[in-house]
Amino acid sequence: MKKIGIIGLGYVGLPLAVEFAKKYKVVGFDTNQRRIDDLNSGYDNTLEISDLNLNAALKNDQMKGLSISGEINELKECNIYIVTVPTPIDEHKRPILTPLIKASESVGKVLKKGDIVIYESTVYPGVTEEKCAPILEKVSKLEYNKEFFCGYSPERINPGDKTHTIAKIKKVTSGSTEEIGQIVNKLYASIIKAGTHLAPSIKVAEAAKVIENAQRDINIAFVNELAKIFNKLEIDTQAVLEAAATKWNFLPFKPGLVGGHCIGVDPYYLAHKAQEVGYHPEIILAGRRLNDSMGEHVATEVLKLMAKKDVAIKAAEILILGITFKENCPDIRNTKVIDVYNELKEYGLIVDIYDSFADVKEVKKEYNIELVSKIDKKYTVIILAVAHEEFRLLNWDKIIEKDTIVYDLKGFLPQEIVTSRL
Repeated sequence: MKKIGIIGLGYVGLPLAVEFAKKYKVVGFDTNQRRIDDLNSGYDNTLEISDLNLNAALKNDQMKGLSISGEINELKECNIYIVTVPTPIDEHKRPILTPLIKASESVGKVLKKGDIVIYESTVYPGVTEEKCAPILEKVSKLEYNKEFFCGYSPERINPGDKTHTIAKIKKVTSGSTEEIGQIVNKLYASIIKAGTHLAPSIKVAEAAKVIENAQRDINIAFVNELAKIFNKLEIDTQAVLEAAATKWNFLPFKPGLVGGHCIGVDPYYLAHKAQEVGYHPEIILAGRRLNDSMGEHVATEVLKLMAKKDVAIKAAEILILGITFKENCPDIRNTKVIDVYNELKEYGLIVDIYDSFADVKEVKKEYNIELVSKIDKKYTVIILAVAHEEFRLLNWDKIIEKDTIVYDLKGFLPQEIVTSRL
């Protein structure tokens, strides 16, 4: 009987654990005690899993169900381990593999002959077999591909998306041997309704994942550059994109801030590996540089609007709507809204941020910003940074005056109240 251990219960690991728990015995392991306590009480603060579905998964029987623990020994009876820890970058845009290394060390302590370790964390090609497998060997004292095996199946979770849920997204799978590849593929096929694609090797699967987000990053960089050009030409970028989208094969990307733990990070993983083998990637890094510059660009455009309207910049009160990295999601990791905030603060403006999705304590800890709990006054400038659905319902008469500047990054707000769009 298969017993599955999921290492890391964040945006990726928890939905996976809940889905597998419908058919298998699953142990969810995490090092964050607050997270463990929340989940065991039936609440997911990432909002990926409803309380109803989480509590249903926690109802164990002999054949299936989810248990959650911070004790590594609870994983001892598992024969399949799935690692879903974050893979961030440092301040110099270099991959941080520490969470992956520590997770591998933890799994190595309980690894047994015949076990399979599957990685889902986004990495550059070669990490699973060249970095993780040797750690598993060293800690477990078992031989790779003889006494234990590995697989790689890149995560494709889209945080906040209640339509494209885990079972509805086709899954790429792979294994360290042909036989293990078939076993890994069959395992995922048992829960993924959209089907699976068995890649010929782990490196192919790793590469497939990292280029998915790099491709999206480059496409968004292209429309961000268009936005900068059209702004200088005094042409509405959103109107141009709407017109172009009438062609059947036009790709409907929109300009904006590109952050988060995937698109804003993964291209640097691929670039790192490329540079290791002596190739300097031009397009990938150019796209990243342009997208990383958008926070400063937005702040500059707002300051220009204020100057044109003779609005005093120093001590002007600005409200930013949204701080999470994307709409209808509480995830603040690598949000680029912070770039807009910091740039405006440098000019002496008073900047408030409102976001009911974001965790107040987490924002304070990560960015040293006190979110406003409600919007109870009128502002000189309002910047729509994140298209949370709740912002459609705001009573604009209570927060804007006749001369308030409203800058819409997402083309989301009613045009009659918007001064300018990205």
